[in-house]
Amino acid sequence: MSIDLTGAERFLAAHARVLDRHRFAVLTTGDDAARRAVVAALGGYRNPDGGFGWGLEPDLRAPESQPGGAQHALEAIADAGPVTSPYSVPLLDWLATVTLPDGGLPFALPMADPTACAPFWAQADPTESSLQITAAVVAQAHRVARFDAGVREHPWLATATRYCLDAIRRIDGEPFAYVLSFTLVLLDVLADTEPAARDLLDHLGRYVPRDGAVPVAGGAQGETLHLLDYAPVPGRPVRDLLDERAVAADLDRLERGQQADGGWTVDFTAYSPAAALEWRAFATVAAVATLRRNGR
Repeated sequence: MSIDLTGAERFLAAHARVLDRHRFAVLTTGDDAARRAVVAALGGYRNPDGGFGWGLEPDLRAPESQPGGAQHALEAIADAGPVTSPYSVPLLDWLATVTLPDGGLPFALPMADPTACAPFWAQADPTESSLQITAAVVAQAHRVARFDAGVREHPWLATATRYCLDAIRRIDGEPFAYVLSFTLVLLDVLADTEPAARDLLDHLGRYVPRDGAVPVAGGAQGETLHLLDYAPVPGRPVRDLLDERAVAADLDRLERGQQADGGWTVDFTAYSPAAALEWRAFATVAAVATLRRNGR
């Protein structure tokens, strides 16, 4: 099997945001101009407070800065590394202003107009910390911290990391699929610098199915997180939780997932026609990145 990179590029040209087209260019060219273009494209989603909104998270289209927007911004910045971004440290400054007293982030903050926003965003409790979104944001921040000293030394990162590690230690039953996925991603990133991370990976490993597929309770029909969603990079500690045959099978699944139009699909619900296309573009970039990392 092989993927059609030209088809993927054409799909993105027809349907993707400028941001995702530049992220794809980073994968295919690797040059610093493409990396700088990713950072520049983020500017359209940035607010004066230093946070990100405006639909950077496709199902969260309100303009206000949100933790979900921070996750996507930091992920794009990490993918553009080692080119640094002037947005990174101000974003962590903003995150510090919305972090709750226990060190966690609320799943989402209030929005004036929830048009085309998923109900789980619009109805979130802003007074309650969410391990799911905090781990998702912190994982991407640690990826940026690998090449950006301003992020690495920012006090918010240490505070939010402690919250996540403490919350993961308290998990004593099967977690929600997205909580499991984002905490595994975080611990895998932390395994290079945090001694407790590998033990906590083992702690969560009991909840990882042998084939790595984690059904999403309450999600769309058939919605499932696959092992390549949380273990996309070969040679990383999280891969130790998985059977190599399962990894190979999931790579085959992902490779077969390219559609006739050149893009990949998602199995979860999108909450607007724009979001549906944006998620497909995001999934296409992610699929190409994962398959290339794994030699496909």
